[in-house]
Parts: sequence; structure tokens; C-alpha cells
Amino acid sequence: MSMKIYTRGGDKGTTSLFGGTRISKSAVRLHAYGTLDELNAILGSVVADTTLPRDTKTQLLRIQSLLFQIGADLATPLESGANILRMDTSHATLLEAWIDEMETALAPLTSFILPGGSAAGAKLHEARTVCRRAERWIVELMNSEPVTEAVIVIVNRLSDYLFVAARFVNHKLDIPEAVVSIPREGDSVRTAKTTWSNRSSAVKIAAKKILDRFFRTSTTTTSEKAAKN
Repeated sequence: MSMKIYTRGGDKGTTSLFGGTRISKSAVRLHAYGTLDELNAILGSVVADTTLPRDTKTQLLRIQSLLFQIGADLATPLESGANILRMDTSHATLLEAWIDEMETALAPLTSFILPGGSAAGAKLHEARTVCRRAERWIVELMNSEPVTEAVIVIVNRLSDYLFVAARFVNHKLDIPEAVVSIPREGDSVRTAKTTWSNRSSAVKIAAKKILDRFFRTSTTTTSEKAAKN
């Protein structure tokens, strides 16, 4: 007999952890593994992208399964008597190996880059930010309750993997990165413009027009204020 998707058990805003303890759905622990669930869903949309390199797809499918295991660990307090497999740092070591392999195909990163590129690349950047949010919730949980130490190591390394994977996918699809120049005190306002490497002439021209219009408007507004003063 199949299990029904609804149980009505959470209708009052609580849920059960492995081991039977019920806690509020707004609890930090719920935010931690719930954000990992959100991350998993985003990775599902990446995997569904038909342009994704085969090796990357294989890795992401393994990561999706890993996220379920991490979620189970977080959903089971260490003092619980539930019998589950706890996380260990071997998963972080595997992620590091994948990162190192991808980076052999990439140019060294010397500047900040804008999230984006291909649809899959942009989604991987989005996944990276959600992974960082999950990491923050896990750290918040660690501040009040004991958590398997390997969990934070794996999630931290996963965000690094997702960043490199986004770059790798865009590289494989021959889509250049948008490099950002961060202005420093005393620099001309125009140094804040985003520089586009290897973009088509049409994109460069369109971007230049938009940026020139913005800076011209900003300059005019500043001049008007100065004249009024």
C-alpha cells in the first residue's frame, strides 16, 4: 500500500525529525535542511538542461543524492537514537578532485565575474548562492546545537564546486565571462563600467550605449545640483 503524500501532521506548523521529536517549521534546523532541499531543486533544473556537459551532469546527479544524505543528517539530532549514516569529509575530498579537474580547462581567475552566461551556467551561479545561504543556516544551527562536523565542510566545498562548475559549463559552451572592474577611491567614475571580454560587436555597442547614457545622466544630474548650490 502506497503512502499518502499528505499526513495532516504539519497542519499546526510543526514537523517530525528522525527519531520522533516534533519541532516548529520555523526552527533553524528546518531552515538548514530546507535550504538544501531548495538547492537540490535548482540543481534538478540544471540537470534538465540538454546543453549540460555529460560529465557535469553525472557529477550533479551524485551531488543531488548527496544533498538528501546531508539533509537526513541534519534532520536527525546527534542525540537521537535513529540509525542513519553520518556524513564524513570524503565527500568534500571528491568535490575538490572535481574542482581541480575542471580548473585545468579554465583560465586563471584574476577579476570578479558576473553571474550569468549560458542558462545552465546562470543556474549554477544561483545554486551557489543558495548553497551559501544553506551554509549560513547550518552555522547558525551549530551555534546552538551539535551538528556532524563534516556537514559544514562538505557544504562549504560544494559552493566552491558550483562556482567553478558555472565557469566550466560556460567555457564548454564557448560563452565568455563578463569581468567586473571594481572602482577604487580616486578612480574615475567610468572605471566602474563592466568590461566584456570577447563579446560580439553588437553586444559591446549596445552595452556601451546603455552605460554612456547612464553616466551622462549621472553627470548631468550632478552638474545641475552643483549649479543650484
